[in-house]
Amino acid sequence: MTKPFLAAAVAATLVLAGCGSGPSSSGGVRLRMIESLTSPERTKLIKSLLDDFEKANPGIEVELVSPPLDSADQKITQILQTKKDLDVLEVRDHTAKSFSNNGWLAELPTTEWPGWSDLTELAQKKAVEIGGKAYLIPYGFYERTLFYRTDWGMAQPPTTWQELYEAGKKLTSGNRYGYSFRGGKGGADYAVQMISAYNGEALNPEKSFYLKDKRTIFSTPEAAQALDLYVKIFKEASPPDSVSWGYPEMVQGFTSGVTGMLIQDPEVIKTVQESGVTAWSTAPIPKGPSGYAFQPVGYAGWGATSFTKHPKEAVKLVQFLSEAKQSIAFAKGNSLIPISKQAQSDPQFSQGAWKAYLQAQQDPKQVITIRPVDYPGWSQFLVDSDRDVQSLITGKKTVAEVLKSWDAFWTDQAKKVS
Repeated sequence: MTKPFLAAAVAATLVLAGCGSGPSSSGGVRLRMIESLTSPERTKLIKSLLDDFEKANPGIEVELVSPPLDSADQKITQILQTKKDLDVLEVRDHTAKSFSNNGWLAELPTTEWPGWSDLTELAQKKAVEIGGKAYLIPYGFYERTLFYRTDWGMAQPPTTWQELYEAGKKLTSGNRYGYSFRGGKGGADYAVQMISAYNGEALNPEKSFYLKDKRTIFSTPEAAQALDLYVKIFKEASPPDSVSWGYPEMVQGFTSGVTGMLIQDPEVIKTVQESGVTAWSTAPIPKGPSGYAFQPVGYAGWGATSFTKHPKEAVKLVQFLSEAKQSIAFAKGNSLIPISKQAQSDPQFSQGAWKAYLQAQQDPKQVITIRPVDYPGWSQFLVDSDRDVQSLITGKKTVAEVLKSWDAFWTDQAKKVS
């Protein structure tokens, strides 16, 4: 361990050493819990749920640690490495594997926990996604949907990417454009989403950059069709400025009335509601020619450390936060797709803008995939592919050149994990 890293780890430990987990001031049990995706409103909501837990469990006190968002995952990792003073933690989809591989997470009860049967199929699947064992219970999901302006002459939303292109082209006039294109950071993810849809049933959802015959999704004629259409959507149905748009700009384009369609996560629902736009709705994301749509879901959840001195109480807290009442309140407060089956009858999730997410989950051709995050080149591809998309939509690279590069990259990646 290098000296700077050791110093950082020690500093993190000292920060948390003030009143570590152990006996509480009243002689009961004190648990220490840390969150990752911190924000003032979110922390306030979590604390209210912890107050409810303490009322229901008089012998247990919970201390919540809320590090700054930008450095939270790093601090959690540093604390886990010391194996001290931490009982419950927030585990994200991109940290779950490394945390479990290092032996820092406890395996949680599933079928023997009464609340397990109330979890949606998606929640149960993601709970055991890492090695078939439940190292976390998800607290909600991020999944994309199509937002569209109903006052722009769209009686029905487009159901395919081709229809989206055609509708977007019709809506584009003067200073109004059909679609909020993401040409900046994160833009390649939309290109991959279209390529996946165009490959249809041949795609392997468990290894989403590969087909069932083990070729990459970038190697097919369908991939070229998708990427050709992707470029046309930018050139003929999107604002020229969207060549560099990221998340904030594409959402602002929709809420300000510049664009008529947007594909984004459910957290945008609250943003649109607060923007003053009144005539809008949502629909499941568009499909490819064979009737399939593919997308991963972002998620995080609560887990218990393997080294907690209070495993029974730590698991009890995770289960409490994951039960219907608490998990639905958390999902509402953070604009998340809920984990509880009971939420399907809740007006907030069964009606209005949220209804599209439930529709997508009930459609067998709206398929949830697993990102190839385990491959050594994943992080590098995120950077390279965004750069390639920029070159593609500005005419510096052709569709064939981009696909050849991506195919070669992921063909090589397959050899490294075989």
